[in-house]
Amino acid sequence: MESNVEINTKSGVKDSVKLLISAVTISLALLLICGVIFPLGMTGISQLIFHKQANGSMIEYNGKPVGSELIGQAFTDTRYFHGRVSAYNYNTYTKADITPDANGKTAYSGPGSGSANLGPSNPALVDRVNKDIDAFLKAHPGVTKDQIPTDLLTSSGSGLDPDISPQAAAIQIPLISQTTGISATDLQKIVSNYTEGRQFGIFGEPRVNVLEVNIQINKLLQGK
Repeated sequence: MESNVEINTKSGVKDSVKLLISAVTISLALLLICGVIFPLGMTGISQLIFHKQANGSMIEYNGKPVGSELIGQAFTDTRYFHGRVSAYNYNTYTKADITPDANGKTAYSGPGSGSANLGPSNPALVDRVNKDIDAFLKAHPGVTKDQIPTDLLTSSGSGLDPDISPQAAAIQIPLISQTTGISATDLQKIVSNYTEGRQFGIFGEPRVNVLEVNIQINKLLQGK
């Protein structure tokens, strides 16, 4: 006859095995549901319903992707519209930027986003803004300091803003018209066609996607 101690021990082992099996079964089921079924399901639904957005909202030109609607690019050519200031220069870099200095550091450390987080009284910010103002006024004769839209002198929180205000686009039209030979009227039509209003009519501000308008300019230039 087994003692009560032996019976209780065997019962305790059986209960522990059952708990272990239940825990492993639940873990595997949740792993399958949350790690496989749910991600695949969401991916499939997004590809069917939001195909463009799920693939990065890419913009194509001549059948090739040239950028995203959501991420700005650095434009320096005077024939094109320029975007906002970027603390990360839109992750654009040169060979010199990735060449290590005497301390083994490089100017470009990899893709990133964000702002410089400089306060209004920070000397570095004041110096940068003043230099940008001088450069803009030099490139756009006839424009006064007070006429420069704020978004052309400030960066967004992400440093990757793809849009500028309609005012920021309009003030660049005379220079672009002069350097490309495209009439100011045609350039204004391009800006108007690619100006997006407030979301749902109340959120945000009207905005112009810089890449989109520059693609249209490039199309006109290629047609000349």
